[in-house]
Amino acid sequence: MQVSPEPTPNPNAIKFTLDRPATASGAETFKAGTDPSASPLGARIFALGDVTNVFAIADFVSVTKSETADWSDLGPRVIEAIEGHFGDNPA
Repeated sequence: MQVSPEPTPNPNAIKFTLDRPATASGAETFKAGTDPSASPLGARIFALGDVTNVFAIADFVSVTKSETADWSDLGPRVIEAIEGHFGDNPA
């Protein structure tokens, strides 16, 4: 599985492009305080902590972190969560 992180204009958000569809349905958006249980991928990413928003559509997942989190720590863990999700749920 290929996951390619790409910067966005927002320094607190990274777009993670996948080599497969990110979701079987349409767009999925989860913000801090909402229930991501409808999306196993969203729930897995939120479980990492320091995540305020997850948006999945087409072949990418955009993740927004809290102001205090550091992408050098959180970014690799998001990639592991995405890879783990698709390892558990192969396309």
